[in-house]
Amino acid sequence: MASEAKKAKVAVREGILFGMGNPLLDISAQADKDFLEKYGLKPNDAILAEDKHKPMYQDMVDNLKVEYIAGGATQNAIRVAQWLLQVPHATTFFGSIGKDKFGEELKKAGEHDGVHVNYHYDEEMPTGTCAVVITDNNRSLCANLAAANCYKKEHLDKNMALVKKADVCYIGGFFLTVSPESILAVAQSCAEDNRTFCLNLSAPFLCQFFKEPMMKAMPYVDILFGNETEAQTFATEHSFGTEDMEKIAKKMAELDKVNKERKRMVVITQGTDPTIIIQDGKVQKFPVVKLDAAKILDTNAAGDAFVGGFLSQLVQGQSLEDCVRCGNYAASTVIQHSGCTYPAKPDFQ
Repeated sequence: MASEAKKAKVAVREGILFGMGNPLLDISAQADKDFLEKYGLKPNDAILAEDKHKPMYQDMVDNLKVEYIAGGATQNAIRVAQWLLQVPHATTFFGSIGKDKFGEELKKAGEHDGVHVNYHYDEEMPTGTCAVVITDNNRSLCANLAAANCYKKEHLDKNMALVKKADVCYIGGFFLTVSPESILAVAQSCAEDNRTFCLNLSAPFLCQFFKEPMMKAMPYVDILFGNETEAQTFATEHSFGTEDMEKIAKKMAELDKVNKERKRMVVITQGTDPTIIIQDGKVQKFPVVKLDAAKILDTNAAGDAFVGGFLSQLVQGQSLEDCVRCGNYAASTVIQHSGCTYPAKPDFQ
């Protein structure tokens, strides 16, 4: 929690941060390169499951040492922010799950962490799962969305008061494949009330194959998150004509924007290389403190944890430096644990 010197400029209250995305139960295991090749996976990637991947989940359960962990990129970020804020129900999360044991596990995990989880329940599909295949310090994600793919905008419409209660709303790009109309509704609500709307590029395939819904949401985006691979793919898809990451980030910031009250901020993480941020049209670079490789257990949720840490300070009105510092603290903490997990209490100062 913030030290006495870093008192929040904005008091943390219930519902100050809202997130919407795909709640998934991660099935996580260490494997070798042969396992990746067997299912046509890349060592550091995120994809949606195709038919050829369906047997993999059972294969992991039968032949690898698996762990079940509450997951889904946006839910991870929101849980990390909640952990750092330490005020019950400071965060709210929407998504769709099935009426089954995995769904119960997800709800239990969110509630245990203090998140106000408000799920849409799908009557037919099982709760979504995500295979997390760890090789060395890489992670390959393969999501079988199932019920997560069945989110209905009616659920959002019914619970819009919880969206309007939040100062900051965050949605991961993965939700573009599920309910782009819900993303737009949240984005437009933020623009109308001059609240902050954040979107994450989330994966290269979204920049390629879900360009249309992504670009419909983009004019409403106040803060855009992504990593260097996603940003590079975005730049290629939009013919930016450069591979220079600072120039790419700047061009992203300059894309058309509805709310003229504030300029778009762009936050590009680059693993252990400096994080590039465009704020008010200016480039800033923030170094990442490298962690001893022997301490790294699982990089799966590093990006999600960074966002969670960043947002936990943003909602308190803290400086950009503190937002980044807390993002790095959260990412560094989470990669020393399995999945998106962390100690009982944070010690961020």
